[in-house]
Amino acid sequence: MTTRRTALKGLASASLFVPGLAHAATGDPVAVTRHGRVRGLREDGVLAFRGVRYGADTASRRFARAAPAAPWTGIADAIRYGASAAQTGVDGPGSEDCLFLNVWTPALDAGRRPVMVYLHGGAHSHGSGSDPLYDGANLVRRGDVVVVTLNHRLGALGYGYLARLGGPAESGNVGNLDIVLALQWVRDSIAAFGGDPGRVMLFGQSGGGAKVVTLMAMAEARPLFHSAATMSGQHVTAAGPQHATQRAAAWMAKAGARDFAELARMPVERMVAAMAMTDPIEGRGEISFTSTLDHAVLTRHPFYPGAPREAAHIPLIVGNTHDETGYWLEKSLKAGDTTWDNLPARLGQQIVKDVDPVWLIGEYRKLYPDRSPGQILLAASTAARSWPGHLIQAEERAKIGAPTWMYQLDFSSPEAGGMLGAFHTLDIGLVFANSQNPKARTGASPEARQLAGQMADAFIRLARAGNPNGGDLPHWPQYDLDRRATMIFDRAVRVENDPRRAERLLLSVAPYIKPGG
Repeated sequence: MTTRRTALKGLASASLFVPGLAHAATGDPVAVTRHGRVRGLREDGVLAFRGVRYGADTASRRFARAAPAAPWTGIADAIRYGASAAQTGVDGPGSEDCLFLNVWTPALDAGRRPVMVYLHGGAHSHGSGSDPLYDGANLVRRGDVVVVTLNHRLGALGYGYLARLGGPAESGNVGNLDIVLALQWVRDSIAAFGGDPGRVMLFGQSGGGAKVVTLMAMAEARPLFHSAATMSGQHVTAAGPQHATQRAAAWMAKAGARDFAELARMPVERMVAAMAMTDPIEGRGEISFTSTLDHAVLTRHPFYPGAPREAAHIPLIVGNTHDETGYWLEKSLKAGDTTWDNLPARLGQQIVKDVDPVWLIGEYRKLYPDRSPGQILLAASTAARSWPGHLIQAEERAKIGAPTWMYQLDFSSPEAGGMLGAFHTLDIGLVFANSQNPKARTGASPEARQLAGQMADAFIRLARAGNPNGGDLPHWPQYDLDRRATMIFDRAVRVENDPRRAERLLLSVAPYIKPGG
C-alpha cells in the first residue's frame, strides 16, 4: 500500500521547507510555528511532526551563534527527519544544515500539556534526535505530554574553541547555543502543538545528560526549562579554555587550515575527516570536543566548585546504570578472555580515577571474592570511570538543598546470558517506554515492559509536577548526604540507602577528573 510517507520518501530533507512544496492529503495535522505552518502525520492516535526547522543553515555562520529559521509562506511538510549534524561515524556524514526538531503530541489544541525535550547522546560529537529509541509516541500515549527531540551542531563545528585562534568568542559552545535556540522555539511555538511553555522538562542521556547539566549552569538557558533529568551524563567540569584551544589548534592542523580564515572557507568534508584524529591530550580515542568554560557563554563549570545555586530551583533526576562500562567492554566480556594476568592492563585502560589498578583489583577481590576477572573488570571500571560523576552531581545538589532524586538501573540486559549487566544506554528504551524496540536491548519480556512503564511514568510526573513520586513506585526520597536514598530500577523496584557504599568509600581516595576536559 502506498502511503504519503513512501510517496515522499525521495524528497531531500532540505527541500521540506520550501514554501508551497507541501501537497499533503486532506486531514493531515497542520500547526503554526513562529516561522510558518507545518504539516505532520497522524500515526496510531499520535500527531508526529518530523524535521521542523528551528534554525537557519549554519554553513554561512560556522562556529558562530546560529540564526533563527527564516519565515516561510505556505505549508511546509514535516513528515521525515531532518539532516543530522556533520560528524564522523555511523550517523555521518550529516550536514551543516542540521537545525531541525521533531514533535509528538496528542492534539493541536489548548491542552497546555507538559513538554519533554530530549537531548541525544553520543558525547558531543555523534548522534541525532532521530534514533528510533527516541520516538516519543509511547510517552505521549502514556502521559498526555508533548515530546520534542532535536539536532544541533556537534564536534568541532559545535564545540571547537577557536576564540584564541581568530574565531568567534562563542565558538566553544555553539552546540549548546543551538539547543538554546531550540528551547526558544519551544517557548514561542509549543502552545500550538498543545504544549505548555511554562512546563518544559529537559532530559538527556550520556552526552545529552552532560548538556542538560551544562545548560543548568548557563544563564541564557535556565529560564527556558523548569525540570531536568540527566541519565549517565557524568560531567562535573567543562573543558578548560587552554586545553580546548590546544585541541582546536591540533584539529585545524590536521584539517590543513593555516589560519581561521582558511578554516572558515574549507569544505566541510575535510573538517569532518579531521575530527577522526586521536585526541592530542589524552593520547587515545577520537579528539574530544565538549562544552568550554569560555567565561562568556559558559561562565562556570556545571558542578565545580559546587552545584550552581542559580539552578537550585530546578528539580533534577540524576541517573546511572549499575554496569555502565559493559557498553564499552562488550567484546571482551563476551569473549571471556580476561584473566588475572591481563586484568591490570585492561582495567588501567578503562579507569579515570588515578589509582593503581593492581591495588584496586586486590581490594575488589576482597569485596567480591567469588567474582571472575571479567566481573571484577566490569565492576571496578564502572566505579572508577562512570559512577563518580553522578555521585558528585547528587552530592553537590544535596549540599545546597536542591530537589534531587537519584536512580540506579540494575535491570540487566538479557543479552549473552546477562553478563553485560545494566550497561550504558540501557535506560533509554525504558524511559521512552520503547522496550519493545530491539535497539533497546532490554528484551521484550513482561518484566521489561513493566519497568519501562514505571520509569517512563516517573519522568512524566517530573515533567508534569516537578516530582517523580506517585503511581506504583515506592516513595522516592530526595537525595541527601545522610541516607543517600537511591531508587533501584530492577525487576523488583525498591529504594536503597547508599548502594555500593563499600565501593564508594574505596574510590574516595582519589579525585574524579572527567576525560576530555
